[in-house]
Amino acid sequence: MIEIKDLKKSFYPPAGELKVLKGINLSIKAGEMIAIVGASGVGKSTLLHILGTLDRPSSGNVLYEGRDVFSTDDYSLAAFRNVSIGFVFQFHHLLPEFTAIENVVMPGLINLGSKGQRVKGLKLEQIKEKAEKLFKELGIYERKDHRPGELSGGEQQRVAVARALILEPKVVLADEPTGNLDTQTGEELFKLLVELNKKKGITFVVVTHNESLSRQCHRLLEMVDGRFK
Repeated sequence: MIEIKDLKKSFYPPAGELKVLKGINLSIKAGEMIAIVGASGVGKSTLLHILGTLDRPSSGNVLYEGRDVFSTDDYSLAAFRNVSIGFVFQFHHLLPEFTAIENVVMPGLINLGSKGQRVKGLKLEQIKEKAEKLFKELGIYERKDHRPGELSGGEQQRVAVARALILEPKVVLADEPTGNLDTQTGEELFKLLVELNKKKGITFVVVTHNESLSRQCHRLLEMVDGRFK
């Protein structure tokens, strides 16, 4: 489903070139759940940002179902990202002035207003129905009309998961999704991701420092100094 070929990424601070990714090669199958572990600063989040098309590589290719996504312009890339990729970050990044369900329907509203890649036949009523169904599946239906500041950390992350799933993406990228939660809440959230992978066949790529949780994934990859070990 996803093919990464000789991926490299450098940044250029005043001190000179900083090579972060130094030739990443990786194949990911549809429905696979992959964990990426490694020390801070080895390039895990940078890789995830490029895989999610939030940043462009310095060189190399990222192919989704054979399509080189970085061969397109920024507008087309943003439209692809909206439809095809879901994101869950360590910090939920919910908009505080909106309710939980309003946060979740936001990607759908963006898609409705897009002139690029659209979800066929998608209507506002369907987006709302999907959001409510997700809230029920994730066990937070009673909290849908609360603002983020009125939710616990675990509830906020479940809302973030619902937002990631609202357009039924084939891939969900999770960057330290349990890193801001206590141990029990983090374990519950990770269990939820594993269940979503099994039930819905969603492909997950999870960056985490928690090796005990990462062992629940199909594959565990360790990154060292910008490469896979």
